[in-house]
Formats: sequence, C-alpha cells, structure tokens
Amino acid sequence: MNLLDSDPNAVSRKQDHISLAFQSQVENASIDPRFSYEPLLAAHPTKQILETVFLGKKMQVPIWVSSMTGGTKWAKTINQNLAKACAEFGMGMGLGSCRQLLYSDEYFTDFDVRKFMGDQPLYANLGVAQLELLLKENKIHLATELVKKLQADGLIIHVNPFQEWLQPEGDRFEQPAIETVREVLEKTGLKIIVKEVGQGMGKDSLRALFELPLEAVDFAASGGTNFALIELFRSESLIKESYQNLAKIGHSAEEMVRITNELKAEMGAKMLCQQVIISGGVRNFLDGYYLRSLLEMPSIYGQASAFLKHAQADYAELQRYTELQIRGLALAKAFLRVRK
Repeated sequence: MNLLDSDPNAVSRKQDHISLAFQSQVENASIDPRFSYEPLLAAHPTKQILETVFLGKKMQVPIWVSSMTGGTKWAKTINQNLAKACAEFGMGMGLGSCRQLLYSDEYFTDFDVRKFMGDQPLYANLGVAQLELLLKENKIHLATELVKKLQADGLIIHVNPFQEWLQPEGDRFEQPAIETVREVLEKTGLKIIVKEVGQGMGKDSLRALFELPLEAVDFAASGGTNFALIELFRSESLIKESYQNLAKIGHSAEEMVRITNELKAEMGAKMLCQQVIISGGVRNFLDGYYLRSLLEMPSIYGQASAFLKHAQADYAELQRYTELQIRGLALAKAFLRVRK
C-alpha cells in the first residue's frame, strides 16, 4: 500500500488546494507585523500549554469573560451560557453591574450563575458611584452581602465618570474614585478588582491603583465597547453634538501595557497589586497573546462583545466559538514569537 492509498481524502484535498490556491495568496502589506512565525521549534500543542494561576485559582486558559449584563430579556440566558463556558473551558468571569440586587431580588436569577461555573473565578460588579453612596449612608455591608449571596470570589468596582456625566439618569461623584476604592478595601475586606468601562486609564490613575492591595486591575481600554459613547447614542442631539469628542479620549490596551511596564520598573516594592486583566479592543486570541507577551507581570486577557455575540442563543454556538479561540491561542503560543 502506498501513502496515497492510505489517505482516502488525498484526491479531494489536492483538488481543493488547486482550486483555492489563487484565493489564498497574501499581500505583504497584510502580514501581521507583531509576530515572528517559528514553525520548527515546537510540536502541535495540547491545551495544558495554557494553564495559569490567577486570582488565587488555577485556570485552564488565561481568558476572562468581561462584565456583561443583567435585568434584560436575554440576560439570564447570556449569563448562564457564559458561566457554562467558563466551567467547561476553565475561564474566569465578571458579572455585569449588580446594582439592582442591592435593593431587590427581582433579577437575582439573571446573576445567579455560581452553580453553572464550578470553582472558576467569579466576581460581582458595582459602580463606584453606588459604593460611594453606600459608604455615605453607612450601608457598605450591602456590598459584602451581595458578594456572599452570589457566591462570588470578590467585587469588581467599575469607575465611569464620563459615562455617569453623559447618562441622562447618571450619578455624580462627590469624591475622587480612588478614595472610594480605598474605603471599600478598608471597610469590607473584600477581594477587589477595579476597571474602567471602555476608555482605559492614564499613568497617574494606574499608579494610584497599583499602590493598593487589589486583586487585579482590569484595563477596559479604548478600542472595545465604550459606555460613554453608548450614553451619547441615548442622548438628545445637542448633547451628542457637544460631547461627542469626549468619547474619543482614552488609552489603548497596548499603551496601557507599556505604561504598566514602566510603572513596574519605577514603583518596585510599592506596587502592591501584581495582576492585570488586559481588556478593551481584544478581538481575538492573537490580540490576547500579543498583549500578554508584552506585559511584564501576571495577566490574563478579557473579552466582552465577542462572547456576548455568541452567548445569546444556543450554548453550542458559544461552545464552538470558545473552543476555536482556545485552540488558536495554544497554536499561537507554540509557534509565534512577539516582536517587541
């Protein structure tokens, strides 16, 4: 038996190669300049290549399902599908804003996903404006009770001054957000992650966060979903016209990675927070692999809209998407080197 006889698909495959050859030519201008392709230096990977320890837990892959939604028609299905994917593939997850649960259990089932996730990292989520109010009214225990009720590992605090300013029903901060974060740390003992909501943060804000004993900083950089822009879309035309340029201000994930590396070198032992979730404009596994390779401290990468797109219907679609992303990430780690 010759080799051709042992491969029943050889003829059809070769015909495909011929018919697709002209469609598959790549112009040099479209080559991704971020990577050096090294095809000789590794075998095809197993998924174990991606295992990492983050937020005190072993994760099968360095991927975070960024905060999504609650209190809407599809929220329960979306969150449950995402939680199932986290359990199956070993990812972590941040819930969408849990503000509604502070005062009512009407939408509790939208967020009650621990039973679907196993022991994977799960964090509740509240805005800094709500936490400032809870502190002012001596009700910060409600945040602690919320985390406990959801069986979450800790709390994400999202910091969103532009979004609140542009939101017709938005809140106003009475003190700098960093002061609220400090108070929550001191008065609750909760494990805390702090994130922006789609425009990222500059060097001084990042420095202030890294000085605190946070579990992680989540970039939520410019380039992904921008909640200030979402609020502009909801606003009357004159507000939209007046404030539209605010939505263009921000920092990309790559810029924030480089700033974080600078801070790590500058701060030394003063850098108490040593973990980062790289998110904002991370569209696929190549973006995630590239940014994690640049960052000089423990990290995972987060995606929101990409998962949301595939989580709204049957779980099988989300399952297939997630599987392909993870296999792609393992392939990238085996055969690609980042050009720094």
